[in-house]
Amino acid sequence: MTNLSSAGTFTLGDRTVHRIGYGAMQLAGPGVFGPPKDHDAAIAVLREAVKAGVDHIDTCDYYGPHVTNRLIREALHPYPDNLTLVTKVGAVRGDDASWNPAMEPDQLRRAVEDNLRNLGRESMDVVNLRLMFSEALAPAEGSVEPTLRTLMTLRDEGLIRHIGLSNVTPTQVAEARALTDIVCVQNLYNVANRSDDALIDELAEARIAYVPFFPLGGFEPLQSTMLSDVAKRIGATPMQTALAWLLQRSPNILLIPGTSSVAHLRENLAVADITLPADAVAELDTIGTAV
Repeated sequence: MTNLSSAGTFTLGDRTVHRIGYGAMQLAGPGVFGPPKDHDAAIAVLREAVKAGVDHIDTCDYYGPHVTNRLIREALHPYPDNLTLVTKVGAVRGDDASWNPAMEPDQLRRAVEDNLRNLGRESMDVVNLRLMFSEALAPAEGSVEPTLRTLMTLRDEGLIRHIGLSNVTPTQVAEARALTDIVCVQNLYNVANRSDDALIDELAEARIAYVPFFPLGGFEPLQSTMLSDVAKRIGATPMQTALAWLLQRSPNILLIPGTSSVAHLRENLAVADITLPADAVAELDTIGTAV
């Protein structure tokens, strides 16, 4: 069995976690909406992840909505003492499966309370504030202070232990850090999407975790001849190679690859045992600069 410690650890708030975690988004139905196609398989994946040493699960109550959190509770409650659960707030799902902003104070409070109820927790380890200033996937500028202060209040009340950010610009990260402690930033980043390079380095110096979402390209999986060629040369899949590149990119990067398959989960976790040679890293680095 893969030893996740091989990939190292990093701090997430007051916890130290393995750098390879698990993202629960794919446990919901198609389009991250509705129940899973195979309920028992979803439960099996969660239990296998924890059995394999995963101690960091990224979830959200608007996945489903409510689906992934209820599955996590069914599969893992009472939770192991070393398991860190991270969620995000700032959006709600429409009846048509749309993703809509929900950043008003009462909406944020309700979202945190929903997470706690569906997960069976009295306090969330980390809550990421997911900014929804634009319909596009990319971040858009706008002051983080009004929404962040609501989470700071919920933290003072004991409903949240730590605060993170998601879908944010470097300016918003700086604004947030001037207001309070931020333990992680979760943005779109992968071998082909490198706009956060400078931000990752800045956060690494501050010992703040960076969690790339869509590390494998998201709804449009990464397609690169160079990635495939490097993967073949090192005896790994292209997706394993892309994840290994992320691990070697910076020590503060935490991975949360998601899957609804136990076999695919094991494939993702096996990345802990992959070390890319320098020439392979140099080749892969050119993918992002060429896009």
